[in-house]
Amino acid sequence: QEQLVESGGGLVQAGGSLRLSCLASGRTFSIYGMAWFRQAPGKEREFVAGISWSGSSTYYADSAKGRFTVSRDNAKNTVSLQMNNLKPEDTAVYYCAAGPMSGSDYSPSRYAYWGQGTQVTVSS
Repeated sequence: QEQLVESGGGLVQAGGSLRLSCLASGRTFSIYGMAWFRQAPGKEREFVAGISWSGSSTYYADSAKGRFTVSRDNAKNTVSLQMNNLKPEDTAVYYCAAGPMSGSDYSPSRYAYWGQGTQVTVSS
């Protein structure tokens, strides 16, 4: 069983950057694909980026392509999301999730473990 804890959220101006981190406490972290989702008020939770169990494959929502980079370090049980050129529409609670090995599933229902979320607010 994995327990996930996100960190790194905060308030940033449009055009700025943030780096989110997710630390897993279980002993099977390396077998899971990992993903970042976000949920804005009144909206459904949406896929942002995913990474395969080995880190060899990454996947991005169209809104994240070219601005966000997902990475993982299996030795440290961490997955990160580097977010550059942030926009006000990126404002949301960001969650990391552990699920299928590919890390490519866009549906939240495919992920078994979730963190508590970290707030990202981008001001205009």
